[in-house]
This record gives sequence, C-alpha cells and structure tokens, in this order.
Amino acid sequence: MSQHLTVTADPDLKESFKDAMGNVAAAVAIVTAYGDDAPWGATVSAFMSLSMEPPMLLVSLQKTSSLLPRLTVGTDFGVNVLAADQGELATKFAQKAAPSHAQKYAGVSWSFRDGVPALDGTHAWVRLTVSRLVEAGDHVLVLGDVLEAEPNSREPLIYHQRAYGTHARH
Repeated sequence: MSQHLTVTADPDLKESFKDAMGNVAAAVAIVTAYGDDAPWGATVSAFMSLSMEPPMLLVSLQKTSSLLPRLTVGTDFGVNVLAADQGELATKFAQKAAPSHAQKYAGVSWSFRDGVPALDGTHAWVRLTVSRLVEAGDHVLVLGDVLEAEPNSREPLIYHQRAYGTHARH
C-alpha cells in the first residue's frame, strides 16, 4: 500500500535541512551506464543497500540528471563506490555542464564489465539491473537488483561538511 502526502517547505527550512544533511557523513559513488553509444556517469552520495533477499540497492538521482533517461526498467548500471583517493573523480563526475557527457571519462581509467562502465581503483563495484523507478520530490529513486558485487580493501571516500575525506578507525 502506498500513501503520499506533499509538503511544501519554506526557504529557511530548506536551507537548514541542507545544512543538517551536510553534517551527515556519506559514502560517495559514481553511478554509470552505457547508452546512446557513450558511457554515462553521475556522482551520488544518496545510495544504500536496500535488501539482502533479494540483494537490492537504491540510488537517488535528481530528476534533471542527464544519466536518468538512460536508466529504464531492465537496464543494467553500475555503482562504483569511490576510494579515499578518488575525490577529484567525484568532482569531475558531479559537473552538470560538461561540453559532452562522454568527456567526463577523458583521462579516467575504466573498462566495460558485462556492458556497464566500471571505474578502476574503487572501494567497491556493484552491477545491477533497474527493477523500479520511484519519483520522490525532486529526485527519482532507482531500485536495482544486484547482479554482481565486488568489494575492495581500499579505504572509502566520504563526503562530510561539503568536503571529501575518509573515516578514522577507533
């Protein structure tokens, strides 16, 4: 059963919410797909494991994302969880106005893995297929069924207080 209530937030609430969420440390990933004879990718910090039975992951993309039209139900895509030394890569793929989307891949070490662009040197790699798209405010939640997952021992890239870093062990 799905219920939905729309609440319009005032500008002060939007700004304080943005600041509050900026204080929450989040892992950083680049979502990748192939379409229109080119690789596509976008940096996200809003993603999470969703289910273990079956294995699923959720990614949140802005409705204005140029990657989103390439992600339809049944499309394979990748989630490249970035390693601590990949902050510049995160910034590059976060750019909204590149001369051409494929130029984000210029100088980037990557390969195809079962038809999906996979970035080299990441903290983890997950290949998925889109199972459902759910509109949520100014974003679309992409629910994906996991087809392949590969962990790596590299430290993760974390975004916290509008800066990249990594975590410290206790």
